[in-house]
Amino acid sequence: MPSFASSLDEMRAGQTLLGDAALRLISCSDEELPEILAAARVAKDRFKPGVITYSRKVFLPLTNLCRDYCGYCTFRRDPSQPGAHTMTPEEVLEVARAGEQLGCTEALFSLGDKPELVFPEMRETLRRLGYNSTLHYLEAMCELILEKTTLLPHPNPGLMSAEWIARLAAVSPSMGLMIETTNASPLPSGGAHDNAPDKVPSKRLRVIEEAGKQSVPFTTGLLIGIGETIEDRVDTLLAIRELHQRYGHIQEVIVQNFRAKPEIPMHGWPEPSREEMLRTLAVARLLMPEVNIQAPPNLSSPYYEDLLDAGINDWGGVSPLTPDFINPEKPWPHLEQLELRTRAKGFRLQQRLPVYPEYVSAITARAGLLADKVRAASDPLGYSRRAV
Repeated sequence: MPSFASSLDEMRAGQTLLGDAALRLISCSDEELPEILAAARVAKDRFKPGVITYSRKVFLPLTNLCRDYCGYCTFRRDPSQPGAHTMTPEEVLEVARAGEQLGCTEALFSLGDKPELVFPEMRETLRRLGYNSTLHYLEAMCELILEKTTLLPHPNPGLMSAEWIARLAAVSPSMGLMIETTNASPLPSGGAHDNAPDKVPSKRLRVIEEAGKQSVPFTTGLLIGIGETIEDRVDTLLAIRELHQRYGHIQEVIVQNFRAKPEIPMHGWPEPSREEMLRTLAVARLLMPEVNIQAPPNLSSPYYEDLLDAGINDWGGVSPLTPDFINPEKPWPHLEQLELRTRAKGFRLQQRLPVYPEYVSAITARAGLLADKVRAASDPLGYSRRAV
């Protein structure tokens, strides 16, 4: 492994940071950490100086039924469990319209992966609603949002075929799928992906690659603290970088930290430390100096503003209306506080759309409803016209 000094020199010389050097940097001591943070901050300031973005959103949990049983998840339900729910079109529209009144521009759809394959109850719900699959229903709800509101859909649909990527791209300007980790080795019973057939890394990478082939602006990222090693974290970041270098479609890389909850199988697992988050974010920035790097502020409260020291340029989606249904015990920061803390670090907070500014022109150049809606929602620089 190269030395710490040579790894930093490699990066400062403008060379592409290689895996061995990235591993040395992410393994740095607490005494070395400030140097990496300073380098990451410089890289961020070259990329997008002076500004930190966020998306004002409503969170739409279209269905929490899911065939996967991830060891960290409180969102998913079996049909018989309390809280199991699939939103109706009326509920989707009600929440979206309420978000409109609060200046939201993003309708974030989260949902379980293919629940109809294992739950007859979900098949019956879909039949009653008039759809063949959860993805058919998601497509219709994205279209409903476009037709009836000023919001823009951003679906997180799970694994998809090439056909479904194309279909959803026709009704949403961007979409997302977290890789989480490229570590494909089986985790122990009760671990993160012990019983989660849709979390196989190769399957997820295939979806992200197919989105690249179709030039779909795509959000992905890693989840740290779920049993992976620091080598796995670097490998995951390198896999994302390689896809972006080939296709140029990775609009955002999220570094999300695992948070333990009493009701999950992983309730006793240690959470990543503040320093682990800072190291991972800084190395993400240094590996991808011209990609948007995001970290959710609610999962690092009360010190979330420190994440700005690691070179992030985005806070992700923040809702003034709906909770974080994935981490309901971690409320979003009030937007006024988010702006104050961002400004205290020397940055201006800027509202963006679910699709990042650098990808807006390619969408608005097309014909059709989606292009019209993105054009109406964006300002001349590609940010949200409804900045509040």
